[in-house]
Amino acid sequence: MTASHDAYRRFRRRETRHLLWTTAPSVLWISLFLVLPSLYLVSMAFMSNDTYGQPTLPLTLSAFDQLAGDGVLGWSPANIYTLLRSLEYTVISSVLTMLVSYPLAYYIATSRRSLRPVMLLMLVVPSWTNQVVRAFGWMNLLAPETPLSDAASAMGLLSPWMGLYPSPFAVMLGLVYNFLPFMVLPLYNSFEKLDVSQIEAARDLYASPYKTFWAAIFPQTLPGLLAGMVLVAIPAFGMYVVPELLGGGRAMMIGNLVALQFAEGANWPLGAAGALVMLIATLVGIWLLRRMGRKFGGGEEVLV
Repeated sequence: MTASHDAYRRFRRRETRHLLWTTAPSVLWISLFLVLPSLYLVSMAFMSNDTYGQPTLPLTLSAFDQLAGDGVLGWSPANIYTLLRSLEYTVISSVLTMLVSYPLAYYIATSRRSLRPVMLLMLVVPSWTNQVVRAFGWMNLLAPETPLSDAASAMGLLSPWMGLYPSPFAVMLGLVYNFLPFMVLPLYNSFEKLDVSQIEAARDLYASPYKTFWAAIFPQTLPGLLAGMVLVAIPAFGMYVVPELLGGGRAMMIGNLVALQFAEGANWPLGAAGALVMLIATLVGIWLLRRMGRKFGGGEEVLV
């Protein structure tokens, strides 16, 4: 009995050493390049700002006061507006991306099997190019005296000498274009796994196409839809390139506000406070989507 117990303990020790050796590199990597920078960023948000824009002691909440709008000229709602604008653009662009992606993913998933890889490749290949290049492409397409701007002018949506760029519309279009593959691919995966027997059962029970969709199709695609919402909403909330180039300074988002403080603004604690707020808002968004997934039947597949 004692010999078998000692053998078991030696086995457990070998397993523990093996586990420590195999996980040590990944733990070290995450600690060095994720945990420590995050802790430094959080601590920076509570530091003071010296005359050169660098964080210094003592610890203070002045960065959060400035983020809320307090300044030498009194209170200003500009930063609050920037945060609300970021939330607004994130929600609208995510919903628009969903409305475009859902029928597109269905069309690809129900096309001939030989054509599906080609369609998916056509969808993904543009995202392999740099975001700046894609933004400059849209700048050329939406500038004044281009066919799209002329068409908008002909419909009375714009003055003849104006273009669709720069504008909030151009920012929204850029966000939808950038994140379209992140929504289509999870939805395509859900459509490919559809349980056809549920759809046939709904039809056998004389359900209308509308009821068939909501009772048999939509619940099965909900995990892919919510996963796509997470993949779109998180990067859209912190987007920097698209609002900077396509917004022309008229549609600053919180990512631009943070970048501005680390560059021209020379106020690193304020930039870190903005990044911390952005991180908290992102975590809250993920938590809400997880709750929605569980409530509406998304299950554990939605968990990030």
